[in-house]
Amino acid sequence: MPTGLVALLDDISVIAKAAAASIDDVGVAAAKAGTKAAGVVIDDAAVTPSYVTEFTPDRELPIIWQIAKGSLKNKLLILLPAALVLSQFLPWAITPLLMMGGLFLCYEGAEKVLEKLGGAKHGETLEDPIEDMATFEKERITGAVRTDFILSAEIMAIALAEVADEALLNRGIILALVGIVITAAVYGVVALIVKMDDIGLHLVEKRTTAAAQKLGRGMLLAMPVLLTALSSVGTLAMLWVGGHILVDGAKKLGFMPPYDAIHAIEHAVHEATGALGGVLGWLTNSTLSGIVGLVLGTIVAVLLHKVPAMFGKSAH
Repeated sequence: MPTGLVALLDDISVIAKAAAASIDDVGVAAAKAGTKAAGVVIDDAAVTPSYVTEFTPDRELPIIWQIAKGSLKNKLLILLPAALVLSQFLPWAITPLLMMGGLFLCYEGAEKVLEKLGGAKHGETLEDPIEDMATFEKERITGAVRTDFILSAEIMAIALAEVADEALLNRGIILALVGIVITAAVYGVVALIVKMDDIGLHLVEKRTTAAAQKLGRGMLLAMPVLLTALSSVGTLAMLWVGGHILVDGAKKLGFMPPYDAIHAIEHAVHEATGALGGVLGWLTNSTLSGIVGLVLGTIVAVLLHKVPAMFGKSAH
């Protein structure tokens, strides 16, 4: 009987070690998949604060919480099951779908660049006066969740491409972890950004110490600069991530020239710059991927906006 108990405990120990190793592997895979989606995460964090403008400070955090809950529903209830079904029964479709999402990111990034260079802002109209704040708030939340769905789909697709070789259960756990952690990180940062001016104002008005007041004034001055910087970084991230997805996807589908050219230049920079080779090589790869994204995104933007306009004019 004691021998049997020892054997049982030994078996439990082996199982526990195996489970611990599996959990560790899942954690590593989730971190890797989440890192690959970093560019889209930056854009998500840059876009969301715009949805809480025109509201009183007391409504900002509740609105962000509603958007965050909508984001979790997008990822866990819609995109996660779809990703698992896709990876299990149509794994060949992952790369084309990922490339479609990458092309969309390139288009969005290129359109923002064109707008900054003086192009027309598509889809914008003069806003009517807000008559019903509750309805306006609901519409804002719905619009934010709809935008989040596109970005969340891209995040989950990028993560899925990284864990496609994992077992189905591990795949589901990893994607769920990525979805939860990224949502918490994005909307936690968004909440901090949105309330930064309120925190700064509180420190200035509290009048405790000169250091606190100085910090508060610094936060108030930094807020518009931070939002502008986030917008620019988000645009660059979309172009870089989108371009990289397209170049890598083309390679997987058998079209090698863009991938080979970028990596040849990256390797040359790496070899020529010594100790800084790793960083400068990565920057070279990212810059060239961003250029690819900008070119392809601009082509899509022109096709979507100019061609229909031409046909519209000719029809009249």
